[in-house]
Amino acid sequence: MKTIICTLLLACSTAILPAADPAKAGQAMPKLAKLLPGASIPNTAGKVVLVDFWASWCAPCKASFPCLNRLHAKYGSKGLVVIGIGVDDDAAKHQAFATKMKASFTLVHDSSHKAAGFFSPSSMPTSYLVDRKGVIRHVHSGFKGAKTEAAYVAEIEALLAE
Repeated sequence: MKTIICTLLLACSTAILPAADPAKAGQAMPKLAKLLPGASIPNTAGKVVLVDFWASWCAPCKASFPCLNRLHAKYGSKGLVVIGIGVDDDAAKHQAFATKMKASFTLVHDSSHKAAGFFSPSSMPTSYLVDRKGVIRHVHSGFKGAKTEAAYVAEIEALLAE
């Protein structure tokens, strides 16, 4: 009886906990394969990783994809892994956007919202730059064209040089 009561109390307390705080610089990135079961996630061990959350309805997300393609092309062979995580509820919309944008980097669909639940992005797109040790070093909320791309380049080059 005591075990049942404890189990019920635990279940109730976790149901009323507030949403997770947004992931921030200095925090370890979890294993993406655990947050995105069944997704084909590239090996990120010892790599600099740019994790980008996007949605098909997001205009700045559309604008960011050419930049992410350029970053992948320029730095992929030097140790950068770019992973775009789509948060659309509708798998067809996710796939249509992915096809239209012709991403040269890895795209995965966060249909269960586990990854979005951990990172808790404040807007679309939001990206996280992670160092070779798996620590989030930079967070970018939104996409502001050349200004954001210049920041990505400076941060990626610094992280690759470490």
